[in-house]
Amino acid sequence: MLKIGQYNTLQVSRLVDFGAYLDGGNGREVLLPARYIEHPLTEGESLSVFVYTDSEDRPVATTEHPYATVGEFAFLDVVSVDRIGAFLDWGLMKDLLVPFSQQKSRMVSGGRYLVYVYLDDATKRVVASAKIEKFLGNVIPRYKTGDATDVLVYRETPIGYACIVDNLHQGMIYANQVFRPISVGDRLEAYVRRVRPDGKIDLMLSGAVSERTNDLSDVILDHLRVHGGYTEFDDHSSPEVIKEAFYCSKRDFKRAVGHLLKCGKIRKEDRGLSLLDG
Repeated sequence: MLKIGQYNTLQVSRLVDFGAYLDGGNGREVLLPARYIEHPLTEGESLSVFVYTDSEDRPVATTEHPYATVGEFAFLDVVSVDRIGAFLDWGLMKDLLVPFSQQKSRMVSGGRYLVYVYLDDATKRVVASAKIEKFLGNVIPRYKTGDATDVLVYRETPIGYACIVDNLHQGMIYANQVFRPISVGDRLEAYVRRVRPDGKIDLMLSGAVSERTNDLSDVILDHLRVHGGYTEFDDHSSPEVIKEAFYCSKRDFKRAVGHLLKCGKIRKEDRGLSLLDG
């Protein structure tokens, strides 16, 4: 079945001077214009293409990659506004419409907004909405502690960073759990700390304790090698200094140092740490 607003793997059904027609199933053909054909095609060949609709609502294929597909959120720029809504640059020749009814406040040219891309049931056109909340929290989250997720940071708050989790849920990375710079608009891998009773998800930027310990141990060893096998950082260093140097909490730093001591890779000095493995 042809999926409008998403990637499809389709077979070439026939070649024409202005491109190629692809088999969309159920007797439906989809044009791939010549400007998107990157190499000579043969009938029966399979291609991965993105399918959307042209100005006459006909399905059309492209080998270009939009900034977001149906079911995804993205920050996009407004390139124009007319009597029906705002048009966003989403990486394709045809701009993406946000109808006035789907705007929180009137969008302006040059503005950058967070939107959700969806297929309008009535028109069967790919459009976008800035009313993102109605597209979040509609599915029960099925995560356990430590599960990896893809997140989009969309707002900074007094307690941390609000995130969209796997294009489905609302989440939060709390400020006291952030040990490296992050910004609104960043796409990150984050890990589940817990799923709250309201379905929102508390997140952390590092995985399980054992994973954090191993990763940080490697960072400390690299730091020692770069600095001639010695560092002044140790258990007595302040949390602020450790956070600035290693992007971690003092607790995780002490845990990694303990791991390296146990493995015989470092030793404690009167003030600092030294490398034993060369």
